[in-house]
Amino acid sequence: MSLLSGVSDFFGLDIGTTAIRLVQLRGSGSVKALTRYAYIPIDSKLSVSDSKSDQQRVAQIIKDLVSQAQIVTKNVAVGIPSQRVFTTVVDIERLNQEELAKTIHLQADALIPTPPSESKIDFAVLGDSPVDKTKIELLLSSVPNDFIESRLDLLESIGLNVIAFEPDNLALTRALIPLDATEPQMVLDIGYKSTDLVISMQGGPRLTRSIPTGTEAIIRSAAQNLNIDDKQAQQFVFKFGVVKDKLEGQVYQAIIGTVDILVSEIEKSIKFFQTRYSTIKLNRVIVTGAASSLPEFPLYVANKFGLNVEIGNSWRNVSFPSERQNDLLAVSSHFGVAAGLAERQE
Repeated sequence: MSLLSGVSDFFGLDIGTTAIRLVQLRGSGSVKALTRYAYIPIDSKLSVSDSKSDQQRVAQIIKDLVSQAQIVTKNVAVGIPSQRVFTTVVDIERLNQEELAKTIHLQADALIPTPPSESKIDFAVLGDSPVDKTKIELLLSSVPNDFIESRLDLLESIGLNVIAFEPDNLALTRALIPLDATEPQMVLDIGYKSTDLVISMQGGPRLTRSIPTGTEAIIRSAAQNLNIDDKQAQQFVFKFGVVKDKLEGQVYQAIIGTVDILVSEIEKSIKFFQTRYSTIKLNRVIVTGAASSLPEFPLYVANKFGLNVEIGNSWRNVSFPSERQNDLLAVSSHFGVAAGLAERQE
């Protein structure tokens, strides 16, 4: 969803539920060099609020972060929370780009959940349809205009120039999946309010989902079932995770019901993918966010589905001095979206 092409000097901005993050890279080609990265926690109530005063506070926090990071460019590529975006893969007749745009516009009512007149619609051709050889496969995304406009107003109010909006989950896959990957890979990112799941293949997402279960729900389960406050529940969840033999398995028992709700949604997604792409096998899952920092959750997923699970590295397609490796890897799970936005080829 680019607004301006040909801009090479920009930074990626991830306005998350619990933190704001930014990354700036320099250079051209497939691997760019890291120049700036920054992170600031934010109150989740503030980030999801639509009130004007709260939005102004968010704008000021972003402005301060940009200043502290010493970023001088005003150009920015911005992530859109996946739960605000409707994304689907559709099969459509083989047409040229102009006819394709017209057809999508005519069929939009049936394809997207919001009125087309109130939505920004974008699409990309993925290739031949796996189920109908006479058609092509298309990635279709739509975002309500009012959300885009409010975010644009917020950023322009602090002097930034938005060159592109992109769904968080697409930015994530750009950062976490190897550039030379040929086999399908799932990216799994547990956030605060929801979990992003993307299965990507040959450079394009084939399935994207925002599952409404995140760390907030897991922590709430721990708090309620162990009769403790949220702060202590959070400490327990991120110390013991789904480890069965710690604290007599009390934390495991307290959260496993919620974890399994999430895992069952992952299972549905895998089955849907394998049904549509029946000749292709999914073997690998890349986990990030809380999916990588919740003790033994990666192993739980690996055992459940018989898949290879690896911890995502947000800097895998970025170059940086070797002495910074430990510092960068320690915060890698926080920077997938911002790094992916900064890696966009305009």
